[in-house]
Amino acid sequence: MSKTETTERDMAEAGDQLSTAPKEDLTGGGGPTLGVIGWIRWFWRQLTSMRVALILLFLLSLGAIPGSLIPQNSVDDLKVRSFKEQHDVLAPIYDRLQLFDVYSSVWFSAIYILLFVSLIGCIVPRTWQFVGQLRGRPPAAPKRLTRLPAYTTWRTEAAPEEVRDAALALLEKRRFRAHTAGDAVAAEKGYLREVGNLVFHIALIVMLVAFAVGQLFKSEGGKLIVEGDGFSNTLTQYDDFTSGSLFSTDELAPFSFKLNQFTGTYETGGPQRGTPRTFEADVTYSRGDGVRKKSVIRVNEPLEVDGSKVYLISHGYAPVVTVKDGTGATVFHGAVPLLPIDNNITSTGVIKVMDGYRDKTGKKVQLGFPAFFVPTYAGKGQGQMFSQFPGLAFPALNLSAYQGDLRVDGGLPQNVYQLDTSKMKPFKDANGEIFKKTLIPGETMTLPGGAGSITFEKDIKEWASFKISQQPGNGLALAGAVAAIAGLAGSLFIQRRRVWVRAVRGDDGTTVVEMAGLGRSDSAKLPEELADLAATLHSVAPTAPEADAEAEEAPAEGAEK
Repeated sequence: MSKTETTERDMAEAGDQLSTAPKEDLTGGGGPTLGVIGWIRWFWRQLTSMRVALILLFLLSLGAIPGSLIPQNSVDDLKVRSFKEQHDVLAPIYDRLQLFDVYSSVWFSAIYILLFVSLIGCIVPRTWQFVGQLRGRPPAAPKRLTRLPAYTTWRTEAAPEEVRDAALALLEKRRFRAHTAGDAVAAEKGYLREVGNLVFHIALIVMLVAFAVGQLFKSEGGKLIVEGDGFSNTLTQYDDFTSGSLFSTDELAPFSFKLNQFTGTYETGGPQRGTPRTFEADVTYSRGDGVRKKSVIRVNEPLEVDGSKVYLISHGYAPVVTVKDGTGATVFHGAVPLLPIDNNITSTGVIKVMDGYRDKTGKKVQLGFPAFFVPTYAGKGQGQMFSQFPGLAFPALNLSAYQGDLRVDGGLPQNVYQLDTSKMKPFKDANGEIFKKTLIPGETMTLPGGAGSITFEKDIKEWASFKISQQPGNGLALAGAVAAIAGLAGSLFIQRRRVWVRAVRGDDGTTVVEMAGLGRSDSAKLPEELADLAATLHSVAPTAPEADAEAEEAPAEGAEK
């Protein structure tokens, strides 16, 4: 055997089992030739390799990007519908690719399941291998310690047994796992690196399990509430509701709350004018025991009740209007929520009078009033009717009027913020145009032909939109994330290394001491640590005087020291 082959064998023996990473076969030889079973084994090895696990993790992260950028049905159904209305070309493509339901899509689930299997198949054998290393002992010293990256030597008058005993005590004091093997002491340290590596991968599995639990048992719904109104956590109270396949409505936490007041403040001057400063929802809530308590819900500060969280999502205005028929009888009175269309809360919607109204002939007719509301009106002649500021500085309500059939009795779902005019006729003014008028609080729009009136009341309420969420896997996911960070820090900053101390009697009767170290990866800290250990051991077994004299006469001989 050549000198090079011997050196390579010594290095391989010294570094054996420094890592529990699976060993790859780099000998070539092409693909498997064992038929179906061989291909299955080959595919399993590829799936459970760390390389494939990292690729799948990257694909999972990549797949989550459209889930963050594109509106999701599970989060905000209104935004999805609005997106589809605004993007006639993209919306069908996104639908086919399931980009409006990313986290429940077939392709995302496939990546998720493959990653789960890959991590388990990778971690289980590495864990058993690591347990075997813990139960074993560090390997004996290689024959040629001089070939290792960190090395030092000296001669001493102390007996080899004394040197080995001192080295064993020193290494154990420094928390190395050490034992005497033949003429040398073998020691190893840094097992927490592999522990951190395994903890990191196990934590990933924990987070995947938490994600699965959250998707299977979650419940999530939205509710728009006007000041003074309330909500009870039952299925019929939600505006929209989604849940996991294993969720039961019996699991809804029994609680209710009332929106007492919504407070929104905005920057009044400077370049940040109109920027929100405060969004607060003052609520009174009660659990199943009926005890009522007050709380304030803010953005990113939800109300938590029995495992359910109530998040403040958005807000807007709900002008209070009164509609009267031709005889002066009130047929509608209430606050009508309108949807914002810009940052200054310019809002649109429809006021629908479905019951109680009759025309001059006594026939039952339904009324519809398309509404355009601005909290801060610039005034007539000041350009388009868009709000100049999100606060209620100068509110105005622009209305037009229709009569006929709202088509709400046909059983088909209908957007409450839009008006279906297919069965309705507009009221006309003297010029034959659609009758419309801009009102300020307290003003009344009288319909043509004595058909009645609509009054914009001075009381303008605000509404808030809430998301009520029940995610049973959140705590498990948080624990997994913390464990993953801790494990990753351990695997990155802790170095696993081995140290050997050999002490043998030389030809001249003195003891030759050799110390060498080997780490899993190159690091400047390993030579420093070895130098510190050598200095400490040297104080117990100092250099022999004859060796000092030889070193002074022939300094070149110490080139390897």
